[in-house]
Amino acid sequence: MIPRATWLGRRLRRLHRWVVPLAAAPLLLTALSGSLYSLLLEQGVDAFWLLSLHTGRFGPINLQPYYSIVLGLLTLVVIASGLGLLLASRGRTPPLASD
Repeated sequence: MIPRATWLGRRLRRLHRWVVPLAAAPLLLTALSGSLYSLLLEQGVDAFWLLSLHTGRFGPINLQPYYSIVLGLLTLVVIASGLGLLLASRGRTPPLASD
């Protein structure tokens, strides 16, 4: 039988591995499109389509009403799973040897 702590750690790692790429793609898209839009605007180029991508409008697919909420929730899930992994790994560290 697998100890509960090991089982929980495996589940957290599996969740973290699944959620991080899912969350990273829209977060990177938002960060890159916002930064690129600012840089182009300073050069006098108005690339409004980048602002549409930044806010969740992907051509015919309009996620603007939900995009911020989804990004926030994905960020919280990634943070929670990462903290869970950190705390689970601290529980497994061997005690320091005393002299």
